[in-house]
Amino acid sequence: MTKTLITCTCLGTQTIDTESLAHTTGLDVPPPCEALCTRQIDVAAKAVAAGDTIFCCTQEARVFEDLAGDLGHPAPPLLDLRDRAGWTQDQRPTLPKMSALVAEAQLPAEPGKSIDVLSEGLCLILGPADVALAAAEDLKDYLGVTVLLSDAADVPDTRAFDVVLGKLRRAQGAFGGFSVVIDALQTVQPGGRGALTFTDPRDGGKSECDIILDLRGEQPLFPAPEKREGYLRADPSHAPSVARAVREASHMVGTFEKPLYVRVEPTLCAHSRAEQTGCTRCLDLCPTGAIVPNGDVVQIDPMICAGCGACSAACPSGAVSYDAPPVGLTFRRVQTLAKAYLDAGGTAPRLLVHDSFGAEMIRLAARYGSGLPADVIPLEIAALGAFGHAEIVAALAAGFADVTLVPGPSTDRAAVQAQIALAQAIGGEGRVSFADLTDPDLLSQSLFDAAPPAPVSTPVRPMGTRRQITRQAARALHPDTDTLPLPEGAPYGAVLVDTDACTLCLSCVSLCPAGALGDNPDKPQLRFQEDACLQCGLCASVCPEDAITYAPRLDLTEAALRQEVLNEEEPFACVECGALFGSKSAIDRITEKLTGHSMFSDPARLRMIQMCDDCRVNAQFHSDDNPFAGKERPRPRTTDDYFSDRKDH
Repeated sequence: MTKTLITCTCLGTQTIDTESLAHTTGLDVPPPCEALCTRQIDVAAKAVAAGDTIFCCTQEARVFEDLAGDLGHPAPPLLDLRDRAGWTQDQRPTLPKMSALVAEAQLPAEPGKSIDVLSEGLCLILGPADVALAAAEDLKDYLGVTVLLSDAADVPDTRAFDVVLGKLRRAQGAFGGFSVVIDALQTVQPGGRGALTFTDPRDGGKSECDIILDLRGEQPLFPAPEKREGYLRADPSHAPSVARAVREASHMVGTFEKPLYVRVEPTLCAHSRAEQTGCTRCLDLCPTGAIVPNGDVVQIDPMICAGCGACSAACPSGAVSYDAPPVGLTFRRVQTLAKAYLDAGGTAPRLLVHDSFGAEMIRLAARYGSGLPADVIPLEIAALGAFGHAEIVAALAAGFADVTLVPGPSTDRAAVQAQIALAQAIGGEGRVSFADLTDPDLLSQSLFDAAPPAPVSTPVRPMGTRRQITRQAARALHPDTDTLPLPEGAPYGAVLVDTDACTLCLSCVSLCPAGALGDNPDKPQLRFQEDACLQCGLCASVCPEDAITYAPRLDLTEAALRQEVLNEEEPFACVECGALFGSKSAIDRITEKLTGHSMFSDPARLRMIQMCDDCRVNAQFHSDDNPFAGKERPRPRTTDDYFSDRKDH
C-alpha cells in the first residue's frame, strides 16, 4: 500500500507542486489543502481513518493528535515542510529539498531504550534558613522534605517537615538515587517540653534522597549541574528562580523513564592495559562525570549521563556509541537526504545540523525573516555533540557541498569544535563551519551569503563502523591523495619505531588493544597495520626503550590495510641444535654484558645463554651443579615396614 502525503499551503503562503512531489517521492500526494487544521479538518479526519498517512504540518500537532484520539486511531506522523522548505525568500525550486525531507521522514524510527526511575519524593533542601524553610513550607504537602541548617537558632517549632543540623561533606548520585554524607549531624529528639532538642553531633552521617534542592547560591555540588537530573539549583536572592525550582521539585514524584543515551562495548575499549593508561578521550570530555575508569575499561553511569554525545564522537574504537538514536540511523538519515535531493534534480546541497534550539531559530527565520535557502537541508538531532567527524565527512562524501553545525545553549562547544577541526583536515578546508549564532536572521543571512565549494563529483555512501566510513569517505573526497596530515590527538595515524633503540621485546604487541601491532612467530619482527591503530598511547607508554612515537595522519592507500614490517632482525641460531630463537643482537648484547660476571665465569654457563629453551634445560639437567638435582627421594614405607617395627619392639 502506497503512503499518502497530506500537504497544506497554510492559507496560500507557500507553493507545493504535489504532482512533481508525487513523482520524486513515489507517494500518493493529493492536491494541497489550504487550511487543513480548520475548515478542511474533514480531509484530515478521512486521512487519519485511512491510515498510512504523513501530515506535512507540525505546528498544529495537538489538533491532529486530538482528532486521531477522538476517532480511535493512532496519531499520524508529522513532517515540517513549511518552515524548513516552503517559507523562504529563495526563488530557486524547493522540490529537491522537499523530496529529501519526505524521504528522510519515511526512515523507520528506532525504538528508544530507557530504564525506570522511581522517586518517592524524598527531598533535601540546602540553603539559608529563611529561603530553605519557606521552600520546605511550600513543598511539605507534596514531598517528604528534610532541611539541612547550620544553626539550631533557625529551627522552627514545627514537625510538618524534618530539620537537621550539620555540614554537607559530599553528595553523589542522580535523580531517584542521591546519597549524601553530613558531618556534625544532629537530628531532632521528639518529645519533651520547650524548644526542640537535638542529638549529639556525629561526623559521617549518611542518608539518601530522590531530589536535592540547592538554594545556597554557592559552588554547585556536581559538575555540569544543569545536566544532573534531580538536582535543582536556584539563586536564593532571586525569588522567581526559587519559585520555579520549587514548582519543578513538586512534580518529581512517581516513576519516570530515564533514556539510555549511549551503548558500551567494553571489549573494544582502549583505556588501559597492565596498569598503563592509554585512551582517555571520553573521560576528558564527559561534562557530568558519568564516565569513570573500571580496570582496563571505562564504565558509564546511565543515571548521571545527560546524553551530550561527545564521548561517542571522540571514541576511536567504537567502544562507546550514541544510541538515542543509534549512530547507524544518523548515517542513514544523512545519506538519504543527499541521495533524495540529488535524485530529485537538485545540485550541490548543503547540510545544516542543529538541535531543538536550532529548530526554533529556523521556525522564527521562516515566519518572520528570509527562511532557509533552497539548497540548505536541515537535519535536527537530539545531541549535536554526537555528530562527529565521521558523520561530517560521510555527509561530504554523500554529495553535500558543505556542512554547518549550529550549537545550542547546552552544546559543549570545545568538543564539537575539536571534531570540526578533524573533519576539516579530512574533508578539506572551507567545507565545514560552526555557526555559533543565536539570532535567526543572522543565521539565515549567513547561509544566503555563503559561497559553498563544489561537492564531490561521485558521491558514495559507505557502510560499516565509524572508522571504516571515515576512511571510505576520505578516499572518495581525495581520490588522488595518498596521505592526509591530521591534527595532534587524532585517532588515526602511524606508529614510528626507532629501530636503533628497539630491542624487539614485543611488549607493545602484547598490550595493543586494537591488534594494530603484531609479531611474527617465525622470526624476530614487529609488524604494524595502520588502519587498525587507535593512537591510544599504550605502546609508547609501555616501551622500555622509549622507541615509539606517533604520526597523526590518515593513510588512504592499500598499505594501511596490510601489516607492514616496522623492525626486524636476524634470528639467533641455537649453538646446540641450530633452532632459531630470539634476535641475534639481543643474544649478543646479553652475552657481552654477562661476560666476566662471577656467576658466568664458567664458559658452559655463558654458552647456555646461546641455547634455545629445550637445549638450555637439557644442559642444565646434565651439568655438575644441576639445579634440578636434589637428595635421593626416601623409599616409601610399606605394610611390611610397619610389621617389622612391631616385631623389633
